[in-house]
Amino acid sequence: MYPQKIKPFLYLGIFYLIISLIIRVIFFFHPITTASFSAFEVVKVLSIGFLNDIFVFVLASSILAIYFLFLSNSKYKKPYGYIILGILVLFFLYIWLIPNNIFKQYGGSISEVALTFVGIKAFFFALMLFLPNQRIKIRNILYFITLLLYVLLIIFNAVSEYFFYNEFGVRYNFIAVDYLIYTNEVIGNVMESYPVIPLFSAILIVTLAITWFIFKKTKNELLELPNFKQKMVLLGSFIVLSLISVWAVSSLMKIKSENVFADEIENNGLPKFYWAFTHNELDYFQFYSQIDQKEAEKNFLSQFPEHTLKRTITAEQPELKKNVVLISIESLSADFMEHYGNTQKITPFLDSLANQSLMFTNLYATGNRTVRGLEALTLCIPPTAGESIIKRDDNKNKFTTGSVFKSKGYDVKFLYGGYSYFDNMSDFFGGNGYDIVDRNNFKPEEITFANVWGVADEDMARKAIQVMNSEAKSGKPFFNHWMTVSNHRPFTYPDGRIDIPGTAKSREGGVKYTDYSLRLFFEMAKKQDWYKNTVFVIIADHCASSAGKTELPMEKYRIPAMVFSEGYIQPQKFDKLMSQIDLMPTLFGLLNFSYQSKFLGQDVFKKEFQPKAYIATYQDLGFVKDGYMTIISPVKKVKQYSLTAEQSDLAPEFKYKYDEKLLKKNNEQLINETISAYQSTSYWLKTKQLNK
Repeated sequence: MYPQKIKPFLYLGIFYLIISLIIRVIFFFHPITTASFSAFEVVKVLSIGFLNDIFVFVLASSILAIYFLFLSNSKYKKPYGYIILGILVLFFLYIWLIPNNIFKQYGGSISEVALTFVGIKAFFFALMLFLPNQRIKIRNILYFITLLLYVLLIIFNAVSEYFFYNEFGVRYNFIAVDYLIYTNEVIGNVMESYPVIPLFSAILIVTLAITWFIFKKTKNELLELPNFKQKMVLLGSFIVLSLISVWAVSSLMKIKSENVFADEIENNGLPKFYWAFTHNELDYFQFYSQIDQKEAEKNFLSQFPEHTLKRTITAEQPELKKNVVLISIESLSADFMEHYGNTQKITPFLDSLANQSLMFTNLYATGNRTVRGLEALTLCIPPTAGESIIKRDDNKNKFTTGSVFKSKGYDVKFLYGGYSYFDNMSDFFGGNGYDIVDRNNFKPEEITFANVWGVADEDMARKAIQVMNSEAKSGKPFFNHWMTVSNHRPFTYPDGRIDIPGTAKSREGGVKYTDYSLRLFFEMAKKQDWYKNTVFVIIADHCASSAGKTELPMEKYRIPAMVFSEGYIQPQKFDKLMSQIDLMPTLFGLLNFSYQSKFLGQDVFKKEFQPKAYIATYQDLGFVKDGYMTIISPVKKVKQYSLTAEQSDLAPEFKYKYDEKLLKKNNEQLINETISAYQSTSYWLKTKQLNK
């Protein structure tokens, strides 16, 4: 009796294990997987992955277990059937007619989902109640639908994991949670990036075939339903298995190795997604190594002339009230530029502009997401564990680059070609005193091309000129922060602008089109009266990808940055190691600003500047200094790598690839500096000391 009743679970489970194995094998051979594996590592990854999948399937099959638990014929007998149907109908009417029902209080589409579910449940219950002779057929239809949904979710999850890994080189993480929240942008991105009709047709055909096979093999188990005692035995067994699975999944996720790709491949995406969904912030003081708080602050603040968080910056020369345009470019890795050895000539304008600018050749992004780049350029603080501050609730009234400009009488704006609600940008910038110009401010005739991420960069360039002309008429200086969008999958843009068609949907095309749009912007800007009194700051928000052989591969964080101002900034190259958070304090130094500062970055031209960089993911926090990279991670883990530049024909200042060798004996001084920086930043944020 009992083995027969678990046949549906066995067939679905075997199918799930086969699909998961196929995905793991694909990940092993995927081009983004740049690590090599020994035979032992392959066996270990597949074994741990197999166990992961078994326990995850047990937990995922709980809905199927509940479905079988409530299958019975007795509930249709008088008067129970009529009572149950009456309750379902009343529940349906409650959701439909009561304006402030419990589902509508949650907002969104939850009310519509609940109404649909209860309505379908009531309809099929009524059919089975009033058509007893057709009950088996109706039950078979519902059983087929249930199997179909399971098979579809298994296949769809596998496809989603493949595309996610293809983009980021990892299993689900915070980015996947973002994608679930920003459904419109993500679905639009998929629609524009991939052959959706063939892909979904294939998924549907395979889903129907597998579902029909499992249905034919197991449908007879619904002819004789288990009695109450048998259901209790089955339910008790499932509960025990589920409890074991919860413990096992949690334990298996803690198994780590020195090979990051091995960790990702042996993991299962579903528990990783759940973990990311429930842990969008990581409490530094719960998960990371610590030292005494006062000692940490003392260590960190020793880099500044005044060893305090709030410091007085006094310029030796008169202030320059020049306009400032900060352009942060989407996903512009340093190695896209010819300066760093690229031979594709996809950044001709930026390469030419760099030769006329103050170019920072050895600068590193703090993270691998746009919000991290915006955070670094706006708050000028090291990254912190978990989500970017931009996406947290406590993201307003901070000490920002915008607040410094406002204190000097500047108009301050954030310009973005998409809808700025994405990534919580409007909430963050609006809550910190920036006026916002985004896609909502465009008239239809101002848009020559748009995709799901926003209007084409050339349209935003024209809009930016229009905005700056208006600001210039007010007589006040302006600071505008423009975030580009076109160098992002699906990499579509108007045809006829560059020699790579927009229909090619290539990364190289996205880069070259952005370069084209920036050239257009500067050509228009040169014709304006405000141009010669303006400083332009150009920097990437992050690199195009972040996957590598180690947790934090250095070359995946190296980004180009330059400051250009015709007749004011003399062309030169600054080749000392620096961070994205140092750029704006350096700019304020170039403008001779005197101000009260809480920035944690440094002016790189001051004598007390210490070359260093902060690079991080949402949980691995890295500190680069003196040829070493120190990484602190949950749970109180510390790693340290020595950094040796790889041999190449590039000039020393443009060599961006490093051999990262794990050290057996750590440099304790650098570990203390790393902990001091991240612990202090986390503490000051937590205690609101980085507010204005």
